[in-house]
Amino acid sequence: MRIERDEQGDFVLDPEVLATKLSIRPETLRRLMRLGLVTSLVEEGEGEHAGLRRLTVRCGSRSWRALLDARGHVIQEGDPL
Repeated sequence: MRIERDEQGDFVLDPEVLATKLSIRPETLRRLMRLGLVTSLVEEGEGEHAGLRRLTVRCGSRSWRALLDARGHVIQEGDPL
């Protein structure tokens, strides 16, 4: 799986795919996003992890985490990353 980036360089996830990863319905995810209840964090690797990024998405008590290579391909999912 590859995660695309927008014009500003931000990661853009398909809501259908993300909803599946969070084990919720896509309609529920969209509603929670409109309410500002979905957060994300991107951490950039340093040293031996340079070029990698860890992406974490949280929605209430649910979360999804992925490790991405320099081209945005998911190379690992879940905890611990």
